[in-house]
Amino acid sequence: METTSRCSTHKHLVIIGNGMASHRLVEALVKQPTRPQRITVIGAEPAPAYNRILLSPLLAGEMQQDALTLRDADWYAVQGIALILGEKVEALDRSRQTLTTDSGRSLDYDHLVIATGSRPAMPSIPGIALEGVHSFRDLQDAATLTEIAQQGGDAVVIGGGLLGLEAAEGLRKRGNEMQVSVLQRSNRLMNRQLDATASKLLEEELTQRGLNIITGAELAQLEGDEKGRVSKVHLLDGRQLNATSVIITAGITPNAELGHQAGLTTERAIVVDEYLTTSNPAISALGECCQFNGTTYGLVEPIWRQVEVLAATLCGTTTPCYVDVPSATKLKISGVALYAFGPTETNDEHEVLSYHDVELGDYRRLLLRDGQIEGAVLYGDTSLGPWYFEQALAGHSLSNCRQALLFGAADIEVLQAVIADQQNDTPHLSTLEAA
Repeated sequence: METTSRCSTHKHLVIIGNGMASHRLVEALVKQPTRPQRITVIGAEPAPAYNRILLSPLLAGEMQQDALTLRDADWYAVQGIALILGEKVEALDRSRQTLTTDSGRSLDYDHLVIATGSRPAMPSIPGIALEGVHSFRDLQDAATLTEIAQQGGDAVVIGGGLLGLEAAEGLRKRGNEMQVSVLQRSNRLMNRQLDATASKLLEEELTQRGLNIITGAELAQLEGDEKGRVSKVHLLDGRQLNATSVIITAGITPNAELGHQAGLTTERAIVVDEYLTTSNPAISALGECCQFNGTTYGLVEPIWRQVEVLAATLCGTTTPCYVDVPSATKLKISGVALYAFGPTETNDEHEVLSYHDVELGDYRRLLLRDGQIEGAVLYGDTSLGPWYFEQALAGHSLSNCRQALLFGAADIEVLQAVIADQQNDTPHLSTLEAA
């Protein structure tokens, strides 16, 4: 039985948002003996928290919706957590420490966590409000795109990043005589993660599957028919594409309006310190809606580290503060594995090592500076990615084994052992024989 002595000083914790970051925080809190006495979670969507990363296989028909659910409503009840779904918080009163939802519900709080996530960034072009223009962000979007795919027609996906490519592939797989085009503003797909070679390999693979990939595509406007429904996409260079639907996947915008309206310090998002505390000590922010040292977030790895810090802070336990650290991107686009970290562009100080097996479709490129790995791009076989990243974080000098770097840790360790023996002038016969 829970006792007051085992609880933190936050008697009533309210969490606004029921997305992946919020749920991860709740999971962390319930494991703590000093969890807040009362926890209330408010979600604007009607469904409990689910894994947004799996929306793409849901759209493609490879997974059922139930498989996305992280915890059902009964779990919250068992944990003694009040779960309010289908209500959006519209106002905060910081002086009274209360909030009001769009249903008129009013709640007080001792501490508040804003975890409202983000929304699709919509380009400011004529026609963006036409019927038939959609985003791909939640369960309702996935259901809408599934209907579109089954009806067939011409779908145009705006954005050639991970989400855009997954949406396009999902539409293609689920589609009934559907033509799917992807428009990428940059001159290559996934330009933030991949170099030119890996991007080209990905483009060729997706083109072979039936997607129409157009890079260097600058949007001008969307044209509608007499019924106000999108019918064409116009590019700045004069090209036009038929479109019965347009899906916008061109980045995200933090949902920071609630914090701004409440008078919290905001820039691109709600500004937090190293303990995820906002400019108001009774309010924290977490995930895609927060900003730390000028950085906003869209990947799960840094957000999971934020959760660890915030959970400990809310429960009154000692914790290291949050710091941004380099992270690697591990992705899989419809069966194509990718792994990348560090810069994608080279400069005069980089030594470039690359390997490309055309037959197997494997590609690796390493960027070295002063013998240390600074960046890597792997396409196809990504098994060496974590080892490369480990070496980069450790700052190990690998100059003496650079000729083996593209072939993995085992070859490198053998070579390093041989070099060490030679330097000691005491060759190790078994090692030499193995090499």
